[in-house]
Amino acid sequence: MSAGDGAEGVSYTRVALTIAGSIDLHSHTTASDGARTPSDSVTNAAAAGLAALAITDHDTVAGVAEARLMGDQLGVRIIAGVELSVFEGDREVHLLGLHLDRPAHMEHALTDVRHARRARAIAIVEKLNALGVPVTVEAVLAEAAGGAIGRPHVARAIIAGGWVKDQREAFDRYLGAGRPANVEKSRLSVADGVRLVHEAGGISVFAHPGGDGRRELIEALVAQGLDGIEIRHPSHGGEDVRRLAALTQHFDLVPSGGSDWHGAASGPRVIGCQCVSSEWLEIQEARVAQRRAQRTA
Repeated sequence: MSAGDGAEGVSYTRVALTIAGSIDLHSHTTASDGARTPSDSVTNAAAAGLAALAITDHDTVAGVAEARLMGDQLGVRIIAGVELSVFEGDREVHLLGLHLDRPAHMEHALTDVRHARRARAIAIVEKLNALGVPVTVEAVLAEAAGGAIGRPHVARAIIAGGWVKDQREAFDRYLGAGRPANVEKSRLSVADGVRLVHEAGGISVFAHPGGDGRRELIEALVAQGLDGIEIRHPSHGGEDVRRLAALTQHFDLVPSGGSDWHGAASGPRVIGCQCVSSEWLEIQEARVAQRRAQRTA
């Protein structure tokens, strides 16, 4: 297969910069740091005219089953996915796992990661308390509502307590990289993240690479089994899109895209704002079939 051809002979002329459609391959629910339940997410997808929606919560697939039940009712195909934070050396990379056919395997494999998230949240609360912000662990857990805990839940808790006015201030003053209450994540390597995705029957996609999506980094990720690049994302400008599309073709990767929706009703990241067409989905499905054939060979 040449670098100019996609999986199973699908032509990469389909990786056009203008390609768009009714499929959103990146969204979050209350199973992690989204503001809408899985059912409500699918209801919003249907209202937006989507034919398919990927549920890609951080470090969990707990929202997929509920979303699929609603999807069956509303005629929206739900693609089982996950978003993982992985590291290439000291560089953090976000990895989407899409088309998982063994979500229970992924959920079990990520148990330790979710435990580490909880421990990190507790450590952040302790730092905030030392800084004079008397937020409690219970308040953060209440914001997470049983989902995988992340810094956005801490931010919501200190907003609710009146110590900051919004998410931006929470991260700028306390929670962002290098800020006084930030705690580094436990580290999962790119190779381990890709392996988990493949073991769960899916394909691995470099999420919202933006300006970091350069040849050297992508080449290193490809060497560890990367399958695709998220070309369309709200944070990507036209130059990013063109560069990432060219790199996707050069390395014989699959294209992807999505809104990275967390529940907003308006603004730059509304559901469906970065849709892709069924052609991109077909390219992904061909790569999925290849990976699954390799798994069972």
